[in-house]
Amino acid sequence: MLVSIARCIFDSSMKRFLTYILVCIIVSFSSIAAYDFLVIKHLRSQEKTNHQKLVSEENDIYFSDRWNQAFTSSSPTDFISAAKRSREAVVSIQGRSGNQGFRSGSKSSGSGIIISPDGYIVTNNHVIKDADRINILLDDNREFKAEIVGTDPTTDIALLKIDSEQLPFLLFGNSDSLQIGEWVMAVGNPFRLKSTVTAGIVSAKARSINVLQRQGIESFIQTDAAVNPGNSGGAMVNTNGELVGIITAIISYSGKYEGFSFAIPANLAKKVIYDIREYGAVQRGWLGVTISKVDDKISKMLKMKRVRGVYVDLVTKESAAYDAGLKTGDIILEVNRKETNTVSEFMEQVSQYRPGDIIDLKYMHNGLTKEVKATLRNQLNTVDFIAVRKDKILSDLGFELRNLDSKEQQRLNTDGVYVVSIYKGSKISRTNMDAGYIITTFNNEEIGSVDQFIELLKEENDEVYLDGFYENYPGTYPYTFNK
Repeated sequence: MLVSIARCIFDSSMKRFLTYILVCIIVSFSSIAAYDFLVIKHLRSQEKTNHQKLVSEENDIYFSDRWNQAFTSSSPTDFISAAKRSREAVVSIQGRSGNQGFRSGSKSSGSGIIISPDGYIVTNNHVIKDADRINILLDDNREFKAEIVGTDPTTDIALLKIDSEQLPFLLFGNSDSLQIGEWVMAVGNPFRLKSTVTAGIVSAKARSINVLQRQGIESFIQTDAAVNPGNSGGAMVNTNGELVGIITAIISYSGKYEGFSFAIPANLAKKVIYDIREYGAVQRGWLGVTISKVDDKISKMLKMKRVRGVYVDLVTKESAAYDAGLKTGDIILEVNRKETNTVSEFMEQVSQYRPGDIIDLKYMHNGLTKEVKATLRNQLNTVDFIAVRKDKILSDLGFELRNLDSKEQQRLNTDGVYVVSIYKGSKISRTNMDAGYIITTFNNEEIGSVDQFIELLKEENDEVYLDGFYENYPGTYPYTFNK
């Protein structure tokens, strides 16, 4: 009896408990369903509305003129301010040769660029070549006589100086960063039309057009900015107004502009100008290799994945390349982490360094990619700063000079100036002097450098007496000439 009562009570309690649990489950699911219907659905709807609104706002921004103007280019999209600065810093150059002043004799004309407030001007060597007197006309119509500081026919660059201060000038830009398709502007004096501005795009880089007859370094920037006779030596600037090139040449069958113009890269020009100012001549580093382009045939023969680099035809014994381990048949891929895929590109990259500079080379040898460091040398295969001087005052007399390097000074136990070459039919050639002559005194004053020799030559108006010797011949040899 008691057991039956207890069982009934237990069954009744379980039913109430289960009923309670069931009700809780139903309420829970109902609450979840209601929350999903009333809250989540509303949030999703709100999110969809916000997304549509955001997309609409983004479209308004992305396709607006203001967005395109702000983000299509990181540089100014016009040349207004750049043109103003450039016109003020670009000058007109008139050169005269002969003895009758500026009104007669042969003449040349071109453009130049003021690169410092104290009157240094860069132009093309061919603009002032053979000129006895050089006249500079500024944008504000002031006129000056210019002196030639130095020239480098290898790159067709000349550095001039006028006596003035606080002049407008252009800053050098980074020509390596120029991109194909980038806007550039040409400023010069075509057909004697002073301060003319034209614009175009960079059409190509590292162009070689043989304008220097295979005797110079050609790695031109090509542009379609209109350039005509008189533009030579003028400025190529980017939209920021920075000097990125020096206008040098055109390709034309008519003699006038036909869509192609070429400029010396600013990075190369800057190095040449610095060397002329600091050392009197360009200090050019030599690797000691003869190279040619890599074509499809060579690429397939060497099982290269793509056509790239420059092919090493010959390595000069005991040169920088020889000491670095390069061999004939190697492929030079990079110079200081910059790809080099053409002969002109390679020449430009190496020419930006001086004797003694260490460059990193990446090259391919027997199918393996290697990296090595090479210490550049000069023409005499030393790391001294030595250069052949071809200053006008020397070429007018008829010879080219250079300083003795450290090895020669030690071997010969003397200072002096080395005669590199003598022009046939010149005043010096009539003295019977030969190349290889080492000048030790100028009018009984000891000579230690070409700079010293030139300064003494400028001061002397009458007879010049030189004394010196030849390395492989005994005794001294004097030579005399009238300046």
